Amino acid sequence: MSHVVTIRTEVRDQAAVEAACRRLSLPPPVAGEFETFSQRLIGLGVQLPDWRYPIVCDLERGAVAFDDYGGRWGERRELDRFMQAYAVERATLEARRKGYTVAEEALADGSIRLQILVAEANA
Repeated sequence: MSHVVTIRTEVRDQAAVEAACRRLSLPPPVAGEFETFSQRLIGLGVQLPDWRYPIVCDLERGAVAFDDYGGRWGERRELDRFMQAYAVERATLEARRKGYTVAEEALADGSIRLQILVAEANA
């Protein structure tokens, strides 16, 4: 029997946002107010490659707001790369906080496999 799983990534961890930016060689995120074409957004701004406006992470709500004008002002794959990097960094940070070992493997299809090793206590 197959199962459909839906995952919604909430962006709530500033350290993971910063680590994702380093991973992707992006400028460090900046906290503040950002102007897009039609509105002002407040949060942690991340400038993606070749995007006219930064994406803005509202850490309190876990939301990411952006204005890409249907792909004309920024390629969605850059946002996807950032979200993947954020998820990997967030999972890695949390695992290490708990004392676990993390191994990462980049797969041919562009996905990333994380292996989190939990050491069992000696009996």
